[in-house]
Amino acid sequence: MSALANLKFVAARKSRAANPVVQRRMKLCAKLQEQLELCTAQQTGDVYTAKRLRTVVDAATGAKTVVEVQRRVREWYWTAETGKVHLSVRYGASTLTLAKGGKNAIEVNSKAELIDTLKVLMAATANGELDEAIAEVSVRTRKAFGK
Repeated sequence: MSALANLKFVAARKSRAANPVVQRRMKLCAKLQEQLELCTAQQTGDVYTAKRLRTVVDAATGAKTVVEVQRRVREWYWTAETGKVHLSVRYGASTLTLAKGGKNAIEVNSKAELIDTLKVLMAATANGELDEAIAEVSVRTRKAFGK
């Protein structure tokens, strides 16, 4: 029996343009993953630094090289005066409105509970539950760039 006999073949075509809603969702999921890794590293006593690739041009030779550089990740959470931890979800430079009434932060009891909350937010984002809030911020940002 052939190895190919076990595979399922379909006629498929890759789309050139990705759905903007899905792109926004994936962008927020990536940022939530960074926050999760940052919080986990802080709990274990480690230092978390995100890395990105940057193209650098040598002034003397003009040769381009790709270098991995560290990127700063700002915390989306802070400890309030009550001792509880507050988390605001950001999309770009704006804070998302998470609930009706203009509520834009989530309150948890500890950083251990914060990790679980970030996981729940990632699942909710992947399921499309925050699409309206993301679209609202995206429209506001686009209008700010208009004349």
